[in-house]
Amino acid sequence: MVDPRILTEAVEPPYAGGGAASRLLSEIWDHLWPWSRNGFQHQRFVQATGLALAAAASVAWVLAAMGDMTPGAIIGWWFGWSVFEVVVRLGSKPYVKDGPWWGSRYRRASVMDMICYVGFKNLLIGATLFLALKSLGLVQI
Repeated sequence: MVDPRILTEAVEPPYAGGGAASRLLSEIWDHLWPWSRNGFQHQRFVQATGLALAAAASVAWVLAAMGDMTPGAIIGWWFGWSVFEVVVRLGSKPYVKDGPWWGSRYRRASVMDMICYVGFKNLLIGATLFLALKSLGLVQI
């Protein structure tokens, strides 16, 4: 059983002390890049595997843009990446926002917090990429 005090423990990401513009850019980077320097030190195998999967997922999106992948294959790749990202983020950036999206309070993430965060974030990113490819006529349904 997880100690409930751990789940409400306040956490500060490395960029929390910067100015508004710096924090915004850092937060965008934080959403798109799941790895951290500390994570690389402690999870070398997981991180190396993650970089390989990131490259493979990028190739999958390029193939999709060229019309060489079906929507089901794209969704499968994206789902696999999301599962792996949960593992990477729990080791590298184990925090989530606490409160409204525009706030600056963070707390330590539970596994379910991270699943929800990564799932929703990747759903939005994937839907945006998918709609962009479809509007360009590169993906047929």
